[in-house]
Amino acid sequence: MLLLTVAYNSSMECVIDEIKYIEKCFEYKKMVLGISESIIEDTHFIKFFCSDDNLSDSSIKTFNLHVANIIYKIVIMEFCKKEINNFLAETYFFLRYDEIKQVKPKIEEALLSEGSISGPSMVYYINRKNSIIDKIIRCIEENNEININGFLTFRTKELNADLECIVDKVVEEYMAEKEYDEFIKLLKYFVEVQESKVEEVNILIEKNGNYYLRDEEGNDLIENMATVLPGVKFDSKENQEELIISTMITSNPKKVIIHCVEHCNNKELIGTISKVFADRVYYCDECEACGKIKKGITVQ
Repeated sequence: MLLLTVAYNSSMECVIDEIKYIEKCFEYKKMVLGISESIIEDTHFIKFFCSDDNLSDSSIKTFNLHVANIIYKIVIMEFCKKEINNFLAETYFFLRYDEIKQVKPKIEEALLSEGSISGPSMVYYINRKNSIIDKIIRCIEENNEININGFLTFRTKELNADLECIVDKVVEEYMAEKEYDEFIKLLKYFVEVQESKVEEVNILIEKNGNYYLRDEEGNDLIENMATVLPGVKFDSKENQEELIISTMITSNPKKVIIHCVEHCNNKELIGTISKVFADRVYYCDECEACGKIKKGITVQ
């Protein structure tokens, strides 16, 4: 049975490797995929065949998905080659040349969305990618032949909205990271120019994620800061974490000991403290205070 005929321009050498990959995938499933190739002028025609005995709805869907992935990669290559510079120049005109150089590899990686899933942004990228692949699959299912060059000419405009959403997300994340780095530099500057008010700060993290800050004599630094700022409410977790950063910067300890760091629900908070105070930061997991925390005894 003829599954599909794929036509493509000879300049698309990557198609050959992708077709070999599809063939290996079907071999792994012990299914023979017949492939014949013909060339008319500059156009290659690849016909895919499979025995009716081996065919099922599942195997046809798998085949269509593989072909859709080939076309998706070509769409991405063309988008990155012809569209991305104009889109960045028009939409993100405030980005400098060196910033565009930094963000473009991130965009290409996000558009491909290959490898393991990590973080909410990657989930967003994969969802957008799947949305595009679904549209390509519907196009494949409508016909028993697909011309990749024709698809690029007439169908990619409707896919660009999804691609541009991915670019927007990457740039948004890049700008947020840049702002965070500037924030860290500012905090490090404050720490470097002012004198230390305490020798040591202990950050104790309970099993429920609550934080306590104690100096070397056991004084509650957060309570002291809250007393200094009586009109400010610190009732939410976010406000408490902001108070911790403010307290740390104000006290500027010579040494920071973080106890039971595995209980921290906000890794960014610990990351910020580690970046700002750098080699002053130590981690503890076996002192008397850590022992009490592990037993569920409230920090006093």
